[in-house]
Amino acid sequence: METRGLDPVPDSERTGRARGLFPTWAAANMTVLLLTIGAGLVVFDGLSFWQVLVIAVAAPAVSFGMVGLISVAGRSGGAPGMALSRAVFGQRGNLAPGALIWVARWGWETANAVTGTYALLAVLDLLFGVRSTTTLVMVTLLAFVAGSFLLSGLGARALRVCCVWSAYLFGGFSVLVLVHLAGATAWRTVLDRPAGPASAMIAGIGTLAAGGISWAPSGPDFTRYLPRSASGCAMVAATVGGAGIVFLPMVLMGAVMAVGTPELALTRDPVSFIGVLLPDWISVPYLVVAVLGMVLINAMSMYSAGFTAQTLGFTVPRAWAVGVNAAISLFLGSLLMLVASSFLDSFVSFLNLLAVTFSAWIGVFGVDLLRGRAYDPVALMNTTPTSAYWYTGGFAWTAVAAWAAGLSVGLLFTGVEWFTGPLAATWAGRNGLGWAVTIAVSGGLYAMLPRPGVRRRAAPLHF
Repeated sequence: METRGLDPVPDSERTGRARGLFPTWAAANMTVLLLTIGAGLVVFDGLSFWQVLVIAVAAPAVSFGMVGLISVAGRSGGAPGMALSRAVFGQRGNLAPGALIWVARWGWETANAVTGTYALLAVLDLLFGVRSTTTLVMVTLLAFVAGSFLLSGLGARALRVCCVWSAYLFGGFSVLVLVHLAGATAWRTVLDRPAGPASAMIAGIGTLAAGGISWAPSGPDFTRYLPRSASGCAMVAATVGGAGIVFLPMVLMGAVMAVGTPELALTRDPVSFIGVLLPDWISVPYLVVAVLGMVLINAMSMYSAGFTAQTLGFTVPRAWAVGVNAAISLFLGSLLMLVASSFLDSFVSFLNLLAVTFSAWIGVFGVDLLRGRAYDPVALMNTTPTSAYWYTGGFAWTAVAAWAAGLSVGLLFTGVEWFTGPLAATWAGRNGLGWAVTIAVSGGLYAMLPRPGVRRRAAPLHF
């Protein structure tokens, strides 16, 4: 069990390897939500198979390219992402983006918990004919969240081992599904579908990239055990490769399934179509492995959420700090499963808002990293006015101002189920690119503003 919290990892304990990031980010994307979104690209957006292929390649390259870049900070500073963020925003200034990212994680964990619960309910139905009831939904959701909480409490080593095995199991069963689809699909119908509008392709890339972007602040959490000599380019390549090897087949599988049964993309249950389109001998073990994979995804998110809570001042061990997230995701998950009329609409809306929230931080933190930021381990943990990262009253005002400006402008271009910004009807807004506007504004503004000096510097960043 990992007992280390926010404190930077000493060089003597940095025994990880960059290639270990490949199964980590493969496991982080092993969710049937990708099937659901792939189906939606065909049914709702009217895209062709080839257009979905482009989306499935471009989205992970864009989003996890950013995750890989941010991850380099973990190797340099040896601390979790939101602890390193103190060097950028100041000890007090970091509280605002930290709190917003922490709240955003509630939604991400809730979406994963709901999807995993749907998958588990589908298995019970297929195996035993057990029909869903309100009580069963709540018990299943509770079991899923509890499993995620327990695994996240074990820490980095346990998560790494589980990621490797999850990647093998999920990958193997995905191959079985692909082989079955290859023989059962009317490929002429799939390949002859007319192309949809280019704007829908751009929006599709934006929607899929939004999910990946949300992992960016967590990137350093999984690289802080890498030695300082680890290659930054290898880290980025392993991150993009791990995500891409899952994105491509999963999104395409969802698109192919939807061609034969388009009404299933409209279902309130986002995974029910797996049991309909696949034989039981494939669908049952596939869904079981998918449930285990989604427990792992939630555990990874809760692992990072524990660090974020600690940066906000929760003076409890990391393993217990995630308990708050677990309780909140249980509450919100029950509302989403029992009240929401359309899971897919709610999820896509959430992704767009989530992307803007994380992108404001990514723009500032990424530019600061590219400027050659070095991290002082003592100053990171010192939250008093004597810290080298105290700046002016605890705030690095240029970073905070750039973050706030990017967030505000990005929301203007965002239109979702519950919120519509005044510029949502523009080209960027219609194509789901509010997150890109956010990064451009926050990063561009921070690049033009002077960065406050610190009293002490560590070794410079290198790739």
